Amino acid sequence: MLDVDATSSAVAAACREWGFFQAVNHGVRPELLRGARAAWRGFFRQPAEVRERYANSPATYEGYGSRLGTAKGGPLDWGDYYFLHLLPASLKSHEKWPSLPSSLRGATEEYGEEVLQLCRRVMRLLSSGLGLEAGRLQAAFGGEGGEGACLRVNFYPQCPQPELTLGVAGHSDPGGMTMLLVDDHVKGLQVRSPDGQWIVVEPVPDAFIVNVGDQIQVLSNAAYKSVEHRVTVSAAEDRLSMAFFYNPRSDLPIAPMAELVGPDRPALYPEMTFDEYRVFIRQRGLAGKAQLESLQVKATAGGGGCSAAAASSTS
Repeated sequence: MLDVDATSSAVAAACREWGFFQAVNHGVRPELLRGARAAWRGFFRQPAEVRERYANSPATYEGYGSRLGTAKGGPLDWGDYYFLHLLPASLKSHEKWPSLPSSLRGATEEYGEEVLQLCRRVMRLLSSGLGLEAGRLQAAFGGEGGEGACLRVNFYPQCPQPELTLGVAGHSDPGGMTMLLVDDHVKGLQVRSPDGQWIVVEPVPDAFIVNVGDQIQVLSNAAYKSVEHRVTVSAAEDRLSMAFFYNPRSDLPIAPMAELVGPDRPALYPEMTFDEYRVFIRQRGLAGKAQLESLQVKATAGGGGCSAAAASSTS
């Protein structure tokens, strides 16, 4: 039987120091993990003309995209991806999901439902680890049924010169929490350690890698840390990952929770909706944790003016 108190303490300790951990015995069926990965690998191995039928929408970002060999002033990007919305239900459209292979839509639907329940269970552990009521953090996200969720599937083909590329540059996830499923047999994810070193994550079979995102760092008033991470690619093997992003309701103001603010611990961040924060990040691009840190500096040095400035600069 799961010792909830011990599990909550272990999860909280990992999130305070590292901002990530690996979850085993998580309740998502192993056959579903394998089936979802196989289905999406099948999609990325379709001919280019098939993949391009699902080219992503500039309005919603939903669909297929490729960053193979593109550069943004640093190492070349090297990867394809598919992005789709799961919650709120009004944004989910199965018509935008690939129809090939035939198992993909059903596997993705089941996968999304089970990972959603896992996210809600982890949220309770995170709340308890802060000394709060188990449902407090979930309530700050908008409650069960009020939160947001999306899925980004990444495919990193074999790369002839991996030393010149990155699958994804260093960044923290702007949302609440990420449930990441990766190939068991290929390394690629690196996380920034508390002392600033890049550490290669060793995949654990059938485990989820759980990343704290910026929204939970804000809500916890920096008790929990969002983790900076990046992805490297391989000359020998391709690699697939499935990132389930679990987010607060997009129009809900997010700020340090009142229970975690006091005379000896002032609020470190201004109030901002997740929609506003996403625009703030997109306008500036990936840059480690610089954007979140810039808000903290402004909030402590300049008071409430940062919130208005960020809102006016307003995924």
